[in-house]
Amino acid sequence: MNTTSRGLFVTATGTDVGKTYVSALILKRLREAGYDAGYYKAAISGIETDGRGNLLGDASYVARVAGLDEPHEHLVSYTYRTAVSPHLASRLEGDPVDLDVVRRDYAQACRRHDLVLVEGSGGIVCPLRWDERARIMLEDVVRALSLGAIVIADAGLGTLNALATTALYLDEKDIPCRGIVLNNYEAGNLLHEDNRLMASEITGIPVIVCVPPRAQALDCDAAALASLFD
Repeated sequence: MNTTSRGLFVTATGTDVGKTYVSALILKRLREAGYDAGYYKAAISGIETDGRGNLLGDASYVARVAGLDEPHEHLVSYTYRTAVSPHLASRLEGDPVDLDVVRRDYAQACRRHDLVLVEGSGGIVCPLRWDERARIMLEDVVRALSLGAIVIADAGLGTLNALATTALYLDEKDIPCRGIVLNNYEAGNLLHEDNRLMASEITGIPVIVCVPPRAQALDCDAAALASLFD
């Protein structure tokens, strides 16, 4: 592994809160500021193809938004078509997650880029493999790659409980949390503004950026983002 390369893990308080969307904006901001930033994801499920056979999913979306011209196999180790958790998808389709493969592919991503953004699957509590030979949770990947994390959360109602439980789980698993990103944040919305304040008060973790609905770019300092990478 390139010892000068640094990584950062992106998780979320749950499915469909904008983890992939925000990951793409983070990479876009870094790359436009001149940072050599790349992307990696251990496992993706629910993948589809277009009419020409090209794979469509989280990795292809991030690559397109961030201007990252790399083949799918550079970005993702395990690809499943069934739209369920990777551990169940691999039971149905075969090819279960192997941590040695994940370490190898992440190391290759680090040789290609100075900064590597590693996107998780779903929320932090996600089984990647669960069979008679191995039981691998998402946090096992994070610890195997020695990564710190940021958490993507929705700015609206219920986010404080989701953030608090996610932060407690990360702490229990010895995964340092570098910051919180509030997605779908509306300036002037009393609830959203209070959630921004209370998120840090309750978890002790800073809110590093708030992302308005349908944002095309992040309004934050690229150097500050880069400093979150280990």
